[in-house]
Amino acid sequence: MRVISVRGDGANPSDLYVDEAPRPETGAGSVLIRISHAGVNRPDILQRRGLYPPPPGAAPGLGLEVSGWIEAIHPAVPYADDVAWRVGDPVCALVNGGGYAEYVAVDLRHLLPIPAGWSMAQAASLPEAALTVYANLIEHGGLQPGETVLVHGGNSGIGAMTIQLGKAWGAKVIATARGADKCEFARSLGADLVIDTTVDEDFVTAVKGAGGADVVLDIVAGDYVAKNLLCLNHKGRMVQVGTGRSPVVELDLRRVMQKQAVITGSMLRPRSADEKARLTTKVHEKLWPLVESGAIKPVLAQTFAFADAASAHAWMDESHCGKVVLQI
Repeated sequence: MRVISVRGDGANPSDLYVDEAPRPETGAGSVLIRISHAGVNRPDILQRRGLYPPPPGAAPGLGLEVSGWIEAIHPAVPYADDVAWRVGDPVCALVNGGGYAEYVAVDLRHLLPIPAGWSMAQAASLPEAALTVYANLIEHGGLQPGETVLVHGGNSGIGAMTIQLGKAWGAKVIATARGADKCEFARSLGADLVIDTTVDEDFVTAVKGAGGADVVLDIVAGDYVAKNLLCLNHKGRMVQVGTGRSPVVELDLRRVMQKQAVITGSMLRPRSADEKARLTTKVHEKLWPLVESGAIKPVLAQTFAFADAASAHAWMDESHCGKVVLQI
């Protein structure tokens, strides 16, 4: 089958190229997906550069989410609620690597149905953001209706999902973004307040003026962490899902104690297959009805041809709004 591989140190998008590899084999409880589209995400870029190595047991190739059709099931075992998948069913899924390919093997329990009205391209942009945001905003962050969430990078895939899920959950949403176009994009998704950090780098004053935040979902880290703490209300929760600026932070722990704040965070890829299965079931139960109803809409920004993966990474390296996929 065709796959996208990385030559050299992967420092540049041009280091991606179309290669050949054996079709993956399915083990007990897994399926083979013939891929239609693959999502392109920031961790893919970090992995290409050698900065985000796959965890033990993960497929070594790039690509963490896909849409496609079940090519083979081995063995056929029930999914949740005794609903069995069948060969030929259209699906989308979070995968543990290897999504930039014509086929990928996936744990049967990690499959999700294509939402009604969504194209295969749109569906490929959904699993990574859906599982990441649900796990961190709802489970780790404990967001409740009537609370306020602050999300940084409101134009990103994670930011866009946080805005939409936060509003659907009954929360007030404050977002930051850089530039008028990105701010307008976040606003169009329903954010109640959008702060342009190219104009107002000190977002703390604006957030506190809007009543503060009960939950902060942050992909930036670095000096944003101390600012996030200033934004938090009493017993607020700060959830880290990325370290785009720097993983190293300086924090005054007295403020944590004064506010009885919780600082937490997580990565999705290193979780066990059982934990991902549990999370997939919860997302199907809690989030999929919001997708099906239109409360959460697709934010697909660009589709690139499979052989043009280098251009997809180059485009991701620039500022953008929404999600990017490869058409296999």
